[in-house]
Amino acid sequence: MLTIVLIAIAAFVATLLGGLFAIKLRDKLHLVLGFSAGAVIAVALFDLLPESIELGSKYFAVSTMTSIVAVGFLLYLILDRYIFLHTHIQDVDDLHDHRSQRGTLGAGTLSIHSFLDGVAVGLAFQISMSVGVIVAIAVLVHDFSDGINTVSYILKGGGDKKRALKWLLVDAGAPVIGVCSTFFFTLPPQSLSVVLALFCGFFLYVSASDLIPESHHAHPKFLTTFMTILGAGILYAAIQLAGV
Repeated sequence: MLTIVLIAIAAFVATLLGGLFAIKLRDKLHLVLGFSAGAVIAVALFDLLPESIELGSKYFAVSTMTSIVAVGFLLYLILDRYIFLHTHIQDVDDLHDHRSQRGTLGAGTLSIHSFLDGVAVGLAFQISMSVGVIVAIAVLVHDFSDGINTVSYILKGGGDKKRALKWLLVDAGAPVIGVCSTFFFTLPPQSLSVVLALFCGFFLYVSASDLIPESHHAHPKFLTTFMTILGAGILYAAIQLAGV
């Protein structure tokens, strides 16, 4: 219980730090985002996918589990484009007539996204401590980028720093609420395996559609590519150590 609470607090801090970086040091963030992309990919492929297959092996074929991963990827794509209405930061400048509304919508939907991240952490700890810690690492680096994007949406939408900070606090609190919500329910292994496979697809989409493009945008691709590979390598090593 204490570990989960500490991770919830860490998620709050990571989101805040991301937002503050966006305000103060935005030109230095591409390397962090590149690293985050690799870390999230590694967690999806080296931890969530194997764990979901292992948990679901008594109930589902491997092909079924990988199909669920694909469903998760495509489901998040649909949510992202038609429900979350998530556009890359540079696109917001083109929405001259509704910049403020779009900024608020973007920040609000990112907060919902952060809540789901918190739920993922809580459910992972229902499996084991090692799985929970690895998923938490992925969520923490992802929350950092969510903090960046939340502030960027508001500022690009014409909002001031005070309003951006208010939305940053909302986004930072969302994963804490998500983690705490899992204190009140548990899932059997069969259901957990499906949830992990879905989150594997979610994380793959987030890395491919958000983190990698944002890290490469208007920055040298060699350094950001190196950081992505480094992030994947470090998380792979961490996952292997956690499984020992």
